Amino acid sequence: MAEVKIVTDSTAYLPAELIARYGIRVVPLKVLFGPEAYAEGVDISNSEFYGKLMEASTLPTTSQPSVGDFLQVYGEADREAVPILSIHISSKLSATVSTALTAKSELPQSQIEIVDSLSTSMGLGMVVLAAARAADEGQPLSQIRASCEKLIRSMNVFFMVDTLEYLHKGGRIGGAAALLGTVLRIKPLLYLKEGQIEVLAKVRTKRRALKRLLELVEEQVPEGTSVHAAVIHAQAAEEASALAKEIRARFNCAEMHLSELGAVIGTHVGPRAIGLAFYTD
Repeated sequence: MAEVKIVTDSTAYLPAELIARYGIRVVPLKVLFGPEAYAEGVDISNSEFYGKLMEASTLPTTSQPSVGDFLQVYGEADREAVPILSIHISSKLSATVSTALTAKSELPQSQIEIVDSLSTSMGLGMVVLAAARAADEGQPLSQIRASCEKLIRSMNVFFMVDTLEYLHKGGRIGGAAALLGTVLRIKPLLYLKEGQIEVLAKVRTKRRALKRLLELVEEQVPEGTSVHAAVIHAQAAEEASALAKEIRARFNCAEMHLSELGAVIGTHVGPRAIGLAFYTD
């Protein structure tokens, strides 16, 4: 049994089989359609969410887990008498890290470390997966945390959206706010910089945006270097599969994941968004 329990939140969007294999505990964020609140991945499926999103007259909102949600998960791990490493969505995108820290303060006898991934989706997910693999190998908490923090600094997350409407209305637009006046004329290529959404390039079609994304990966990956990658999408499975195939063909992929964005991040990027998270060995 792993000597460190790994905890994350539902915006990591890790494949279910990996969550089960490594015993990762997932604390769900929530999406709210008016007065109706749904725990992501628990009370609402991805297909149900996107169906409701397209029919909604006003955009849903999202919420971090409660302190009680974290205490329940931390308490279970604490009863197993193992240290806990809790890795979460960027603190610049959500108050989840703050809530986790509050929960930790209520368990002063427990050994709990909280890590701000400065990322989300599989940018977060691959950090969590690396931590879970290290825990499975029996590495101590301090070593796993140090490795995670190093990996966070080298993680890349690029993505494009069909419209900035969802990011704007959800209040997560960051530096991309400067593009709002041209939102109907471009397909912005965005990225996460120190945990915040910023503009990487302004292109006029999704095809050109995908082409530029691949060029950016080529610029950042030295020839022959192994790449750990994940293609992420919101109701764009066919395009995501094609992008994953192209990346496998061009690069030496140590691993490749396909991941669909769920309700919380889907609320902010909207349908048809597609992106890539990667790091190199």
